[in-house]
Amino acid sequence: MNSGPLLFLGIFASVACSFWALLFAPQLQLGSQQPVVVESTGELYPAGRPGVAQQGADVYRSLGCVECHSQQVRQTGVEFELWLAESGTNKAELSPVLSRLVGAEAAKLIGQAPVRLAKGLTLLEAQQRAGQLTNGGARGQAVLANLGPDIERRWGKRLSVSQDFLRDYPVQLGKQRVGPDLANYGSRSPGAALILSHLYSPQKMAPGSMMPPYRFLFDRRKLAEGEKALLDIDPGYLVTPKPEAEALVAYLTSLRAEAPLAEAPVPAPPQPSTPAAAPAPAK
Repeated sequence: MNSGPLLFLGIFASVACSFWALLFAPQLQLGSQQPVVVESTGELYPAGRPGVAQQGADVYRSLGCVECHSQQVRQTGVEFELWLAESGTNKAELSPVLSRLVGAEAAKLIGQAPVRLAKGLTLLEAQQRAGQLTNGGARGQAVLANLGPDIERRWGKRLSVSQDFLRDYPVQLGKQRVGPDLANYGSRSPGAALILSHLYSPQKMAPGSMMPPYRFLFDRRKLAEGEKALLDIDPGYLVTPKPEAEALVAYLTSLRAEAPLAEAPVPAPPQPSTPAAAPAPAK
């Protein structure tokens, strides 16, 4: 019996299944993604970058920044925390309840609400304990806490997901971290002036930095008598950023990947309640 046709069909089926699993299925899943509406703000995410920031993405790519910086916050897991959102009106009655639930030390935190009382809990444990904090109008709350070294470094509030990169082409994920991750750099940036100073003289701004200086992104000349420098990074010289430097700063400050998504929630601790406005005096 000639088994050649069967062998050919078997090989063809194997290649077809591999093609489907590795290429076509991910394209169907990710290629059809669209910006989503963030419930807390009503805005589309991700929003398009302004024109200058988009130009800065090209500068970022041309300088090879992606070789030393990643744009992907990593997360190892989640836990839940117990927060005292409101202490209520009967603090004396609430104190023994806190001592029983989370220890005697927690009772000293009543006057600091909202305040974290415990961490490292499961969702059920946090909810059960929060449900018992009702004395005198007190209110407990279970709060999600994302875990991981990148979260602890404050590089981001949650892991990076495919939704974060819908507006980027090409996506500049990076794979090395000679410098810090930049996925959410815009939320922690020190301001345009300090970023420009760092681009011009990295070792001066961050001793021990391995980043090369990008002084070709600036114009430099000696200060005239009575003239004042815009950037205080090169004594005696007027250092002015070129459009490329300003575009790069605009791109870096536009990197904000912290919108709460269904697949990547962001912790939301309770906020202090706003005092009620005093009634207007009667006329």
